[in-house]
Amino acid sequence: MAKRAENKLYPIKHYVRIIMMISISALILDFIISFASISIVKQQSARDLRDTAQLYINRINGDFSYINHFMGWTLANDDNVRLMGAHGQNDAEFIKANDMLYRRFVELQKSYDRSYNFFLYLGRKDLMLNIAPMGLTYKQYQELKEQIGAYQVNSQIYDPFYSRWSTVRLDGTFYVLNVFLYHGDYMICLIAADDLIGPLRQINLGERGYASIWTEDGSLVTSPILGNGERAEVGQDTFGWLKAFQAKTTVKGEFDNASFFVKLVIQFGAFEKIMIAQLLIMLLAVIVACSLSFIMLYFRNKVLQPIKSFSYNLAFWTEDGEPIDIASSNIAELEKAGKQFAQLVGQIKTYKIDIYEREIEKQRIQLDYMKLQIKPHFFLNCLTTIHSMAQMDMTDEIQKMAMSTSIYFRYIFQNGQDFVRMEDEIEHVRIYLDIQKHRYRDAFLYRIEVGERLRDTPIPPLVLQTFIENAIKYAVSRDNDSLITLVAGCRRIGGEAVTVIRIADTGPGFPPHVLEKLRQGVPLDQTHGTRIGIMNTIQRLESLYGGRAVVRFRNRAGGGAGVTLFLPELPELSELTDPGTNKPTEDRGSA
Repeated sequence: MAKRAENKLYPIKHYVRIIMMISISALILDFIISFASISIVKQQSARDLRDTAQLYINRINGDFSYINHFMGWTLANDDNVRLMGAHGQNDAEFIKANDMLYRRFVELQKSYDRSYNFFLYLGRKDLMLNIAPMGLTYKQYQELKEQIGAYQVNSQIYDPFYSRWSTVRLDGTFYVLNVFLYHGDYMICLIAADDLIGPLRQINLGERGYASIWTEDGSLVTSPILGNGERAEVGQDTFGWLKAFQAKTTVKGEFDNASFFVKLVIQFGAFEKIMIAQLLIMLLAVIVACSLSFIMLYFRNKVLQPIKSFSYNLAFWTEDGEPIDIASSNIAELEKAGKQFAQLVGQIKTYKIDIYEREIEKQRIQLDYMKLQIKPHFFLNCLTTIHSMAQMDMTDEIQKMAMSTSIYFRYIFQNGQDFVRMEDEIEHVRIYLDIQKHRYRDAFLYRIEVGERLRDTPIPPLVLQTFIENAIKYAVSRDNDSLITLVAGCRRIGGEAVTVIRIADTGPGFPPHVLEKLRQGVPLDQTHGTRIGIMNTIQRLESLYGGRAVVRFRNRAGGGAGVTLFLPELPELSELTDPGTNKPTEDRGSA
């Protein structure tokens, strides 16, 4: 028992002053930290949004560049444009050419954005046609046609728009326009400014943030819509004394070969609210601390001194978790609590060790299962077999082998379930055996019998394959023909339906020392990365079925190994341990 040291006694007012000093210091420190944190977050948020906006602007620039090239090439080289200029509007050649041109631009529209509108203006005929589905009203269409006609009459009007994206106003709505001219014919592309900037408005720019398009002369093309859906007054400042905390950042994005630019105003109104909330929380903490101080003054003689003695004794716990005798308080409840706390610490220590060991075991099983899933040597063997077939020009066999290998690995890598249908697992085993038959040149036969009623029975994935792989590894040779059988049926044992699966081969069987260990449930030696298949399969079945599954091993009288699995009906989820970490692995070891 540790000896209690004597401390200098102070009046309760001394501790109250300390609490007040700590509370006020914490309030000031919280204010400083909050201000610094908000500033850093504002900068990071603005930088991230700026990068996001730039990515979209770069994408638009790429779209503009390709559309420019597509329209210029079409206008100058497409025979459909020439045919439409050479024939009347009602001629079959004109209609066919118009239809072909329409289809091309519909595909272009699908590849980029359906908001883009495309028109062809035949100057010699004063005829303007939409060559893709358009989103303009008739009045806007007429205004656009009049402006294009004006371009034809006065080239000075057209010069600012030639092969350069510009803005135009049609019936009160701003559009982004690009016009190409070739031998009196015009190719026009336009998109509503609001549609062009639409994705940027989907970015969270803050409650008071907005995105807009401006022309080079400073004219606003789109209406700035705030993050809360309201219309913003450009240049307004609505936060008064909180302006210092506003996260207002303006980002300007330039478009290539365009007479306009995009401006983003990033302004998160929530930061100042967070700041106020932080201050209120700290003020509340100070009030609570003051209240606690007065309570301490009132109860100093009845409660504080016994609690101080109890706390003092708790400070002398040994590092290995063994408590000292703390029965020195004048309050019986505290003495009882101390004893119970000592017992609790001991139990927690025991539980921690047990949980730690369980976690290590789960991680090991998970690692072994991952090793089985990857199967690099099996994959390389498959590739080698396909290569050998290719050298012998075995086209049909190569196709079958490649397809079987693909299906096999798709099942391996896409299967993340704890249970699969018996039919799916059997099909996977069948594919694996077919692959091995290609490798071993029909050195073995196999027989699979599964009752029709068992096709939908749930079974852990890759369990059957573990034992089939062992049969292939140890029973199949190129000198003697072998037979591998898999028979699945259903029996009732002890009033419970049990799925019984028997796997047998005609090989040499289990070595006696291995068979003895398997029958006694003794773990096999896995130090060299072998013999992990059977042990992990047993552990998986024990975990998934709550210890109710049974696996029996034997050597057949006529030679060969036999494995029988007794799988009960699937337990309720509440009865299962966490199966996510129980992964099967490969290899039979020496069995």
